[in-house]
Amino acid sequence: MAALPVTFDDVRDAAARLEGVAHRTPVLTSRTLNARVGAEVFVKCENFQRVGAFKIRGAYNAAARLSEEQLARGIAAYSSGNHAQATALAARELGTSAVILMPEDAPRSKREATAGYGAEIVTYDRYTQDRTALGEALAEERGLALIPPYDHPHVIAGQGTAALELLEETGPLDALVVPVGGGGLIAGSAVTAKALHPGVRVIGVEPEAGDDTKRSLESGARVTVPVPRTIADGQALPTPGELTFAVNRRLVDAITLVSDAEIVDAMRFAFERLKIVLEPSGAASLAALLAGRLELPPRVGIIASGGNIDTERFTRLVSG
Repeated sequence: MAALPVTFDDVRDAAARLEGVAHRTPVLTSRTLNARVGAEVFVKCENFQRVGAFKIRGAYNAAARLSEEQLARGIAAYSSGNHAQATALAARELGTSAVILMPEDAPRSKREATAGYGAEIVTYDRYTQDRTALGEALAEERGLALIPPYDHPHVIAGQGTAALELLEETGPLDALVVPVGGGGLIAGSAVTAKALHPGVRVIGVEPEAGDDTKRSLESGARVTVPVPRTIADGQALPTPGELTFAVNRRLVDAITLVSDAEIVDAMRFAFERLKIVLEPSGAASLAALLAGRLELPPRVGIIASGGNIDTERFTRLVSG
């Protein structure tokens, strides 16, 4: 069997590199949540991470490994928002520049935050243009190092540090539930969780409109779906990454789906009962629990992956 592109040693190396850069985010518990779902639940709050989402872990780990010569030329990324902000912040921290390719319909708050970190933004139409091809062409034209949002071994390893911190705090869990977009977070989480506790079940959550990873795991090969139209913009991807799929097909136990309405219910529950703000993608794991999409074992960890949403959109969604 071929070796995985990312190992637990890579995750531990990333954790050391991120020391003092990424926040060690809190793990919340709630008796109300436990009673509602019938399990003891531990919520890893990456909405409290720098840039408001877990993405700084992977972006900084990848950028910090570049040579001084490459950093002097700059870095590039393509993203709907959270990886864009993370790459822009990583560039600022490392004293370099960043050019970010963002879809025209990316949330305004994410565009403004990315620009606020000092990045140049180039836009494209996510429904008619190929962001990977555009990003590669942009990086080659300008001599920039391209840091993709998920399909990169150093990015995957960096994302795995969120699960590492969670398990260091909670000890063994029976299941770990993780939102899935391109698959970088769940790939890093699965590498970490299976290394520390081989019996843990790793379960991914996708929006119903974007079930590419579920279909891919069921078919045994990467499947492409139409670009999803979902409120979970961070999960609106048509196909899993090549590297992430190589990890996830070996280590992920199941994928479940949630509707946009269930995501909104989870956002509302998180705000009213947990007293935290989650963006739609960040609420996906919680949505799967609250909607009864999973048969839960006694001890469950979930990753609330981000909270980047502006007041107007949050209010509109949770008010119905």
